[in-house]
Amino acid sequence: MTSGVRKLPAGFGRLWTAQTVSSLGDGVSHAALPLLALMLTRDPMALAVVTAAGTLPWLLFGVLGGALVDRWDRRRTMWVADAARAVLLAIPAAAAALDVLSIPLLAATAFLLGLGGLFFDTAATAYLPDLLRRDPALLERANSRLRGAQTAMSGFAGPPAGSALLALGRAVPLLADAVSFLLSALLVRTLPATPRPVPEVRESLLGQARAGASYVFRDRVLLGLALRPAVGNVAFLAVETVLALFAHDRLGIGTYGFGLLLTAEATGGLLGAGIASYLGRRLGTGTALTCTAAVEGLAVLGLAAAPNPYVAGLALAVCGAGMGATMVLAPSLRQAIVPARLMGRVASTSRMLAMCAAPVGAFLGGWLATAYDIRTPLYAAAGLLLAMTAVTASMTSNRRVEAALRAAAPADGPDHHPASKDPAQESAPAVL
Repeated sequence: MTSGVRKLPAGFGRLWTAQTVSSLGDGVSHAALPLLALMLTRDPMALAVVTAAGTLPWLLFGVLGGALVDRWDRRRTMWVADAARAVLLAIPAAAAALDVLSIPLLAATAFLLGLGGLFFDTAATAYLPDLLRRDPALLERANSRLRGAQTAMSGFAGPPAGSALLALGRAVPLLADAVSFLLSALLVRTLPATPRPVPEVRESLLGQARAGASYVFRDRVLLGLALRPAVGNVAFLAVETVLALFAHDRLGIGTYGFGLLLTAEATGGLLGAGIASYLGRRLGTGTALTCTAAVEGLAVLGLAAAPNPYVAGLALAVCGAGMGATMVLAPSLRQAIVPARLMGRVASTSRMLAMCAAPVGAFLGGWLATAYDIRTPLYAAAGLLLAMTAVTASMTSNRRVEAALRAAAPADGPDHHPASKDPAQESAPAVL
């Protein structure tokens, strides 16, 4: 996936800033919402409801949301979603200030924030290739920067900030997240307009959603890209479910040490995102994806066999690097080969498959640890990841990837660069 050396357009800088600010707010709320729930109840099921509520929109409306995004203006969808989330957070913030906050309100907030995230993330995924003219190399660079910023803000800076702000008052972290969404909405509103995809023959929303999902399952490259996070989520959730217990019982580390383990994984994720483009150039995108999948499986195997916390931390860092690189290479390839009119549905279908797989992994991890041993879920996860590597290696091989890129190469067609057909839109890049 190479192209001539080109700079990212100025509009990307505004998009990057908006997503960075929003990711910081996400990190704040991801730490604050569970802690707020813990202040209200010690019932594990009630706490689980708040946590699970945020994932339900993807399970219930994932593909339909993608179909709507493919009908709507993507830039407008992004800023309206963020503005709506900013207004939404004012409600629990006011309830917290008035001391009438409740678990049902927190669960409803988490659900609606997740719904807004569904529309924003899907629209952003569809908007980026239009902004960058579907240049594969630019997409890799852009996704690397977006992924790095997201990891840094939501993984490193946001959670500690959320905990610190909560000490100032229950409403403070919610208001901080609302401000982040408002700033993101204002920045996104200044982005250059991109043309809507060429409309399809009029059909129902359900029909369009089915068409988008079937497009993924009929295309071997896209199916391979979708299987990676789906199988990966089964494996990684199986690990995550027992990781705290594994760290305590097998590695002999406490809360502080467990936090360092997670930091090691996030650090590896930043490194992986940073070197993803290099790997794609040196190995070819298909081979790079196969290598990162193998690295993830071997790293989890190393974690399962780790004799001490240092080896475990190294294994998690290596696993995080593989995941970080994958999360740059795979979306970039998808954005380069999927027609603009289908981008929202294809992205949301892939994301929905991954989200549906997560509860399966959590259940599998808990069951294996209960029935056998605390290491068993880790060994099973490693086996799943390595088996997935073998299955998807041919689906996303360099040969298939290059063929898909060649098929998408006529970038002046209406599916890929509708702007070139509309003289009124030709000047849009000039405002970047």
